[in-house]
Amino acid sequence: MTLVDTAPAPSLDLAAAYRACTLIARREARNFYYAFLALPKPKRDAICAVYAFMRHADDLSDDESRTRDQRRADLAAWLDAWRAAASGAATNDPVFVALADAVRRFHIPLDLLDQLVHGTAMDLEHASSARPGAYDTYATFADLRRYCYYVASVVGLVCIRIFGYTDPRAEALAEETGVAFQLTNILRDVREDADRGRVYLPAEDMYRFHVRLEELVAVRDGSRITTNQRSLLASVARRAEDSYRASRELLPLISADARPALWVLIAIYHDLLRRIEAGNYDVFSQRVTVPVSRRVFILLRGLLQVAVNRLLLRR
Repeated sequence: MTLVDTAPAPSLDLAAAYRACTLIARREARNFYYAFLALPKPKRDAICAVYAFMRHADDLSDDESRTRDQRRADLAAWLDAWRAAASGAATNDPVFVALADAVRRFHIPLDLLDQLVHGTAMDLEHASSARPGAYDTYATFADLRRYCYYVASVVGLVCIRIFGYTDPRAEALAEETGVAFQLTNILRDVREDADRGRVYLPAEDMYRFHVRLEELVAVRDGSRITTNQRSLLASVARRAEDSYRASRELLPLISADARPALWVLIAIYHDLLRRIEAGNYDVFSQRVTVPVSRRVFILLRGLLQVAVNRLLLRR
């Protein structure tokens, strides 16, 4: 993997660049931002820079005012601009300024950031949306897992570079944790994704549970969810639960000062999955969320662990 070793020539103050990224994360990150608060400031700043980079890539990919070809071109041009900034070109983009600093400070391979942008572009690979009434789908779980790797596991691989680790097992466990998070997102967003012409539930699983694409899409219009449809969603939840077991193994491999933040993130996402399960997989009548009060409670537990760690270090 390629590492950047050339200091950029920013036209923007570094502290101001990090503040801009933090504002983006605070406004957009929701579940993620609560975890960021439990990190030491240098690591929190770096994570916010990575998030702001991801957010902009997602926004370019999801801009439905542009055709898919135009969005692909926009992403390619933006990625070229980032590569130039990472190589030392002057830039006024606060995200590029902050991220280039984070990449150097935490030795983040540039290849991982390229893969991250590739993940955001994967939704643009299908041509089915050009046909009225057609939906983007994944044929098998292996196909979906590849998508999860690029949009979520790669994020985990970037984050653990910032968190800190020495045991190489952490990389595979971070990949699996990313899969757990993304499968949780897929379950939560079935209705919203269908509205955008995307069905991430594998076609092989729909066939196995006798669920037709047409009827699954119709549920979002108020039809009653069927037993077969619940079984289909439960099968995805079981795969997610399997992946969450890897997250428990990952925690002790992460540097102590970042461990509470990772715990907060895992706890919030796993809580979301459990709420979907407790609601008998009805993700159609309303969007399932983790209430702010619950997220704050989880964050406070994480911050308490931060305080305990600091006291232990002083002894």
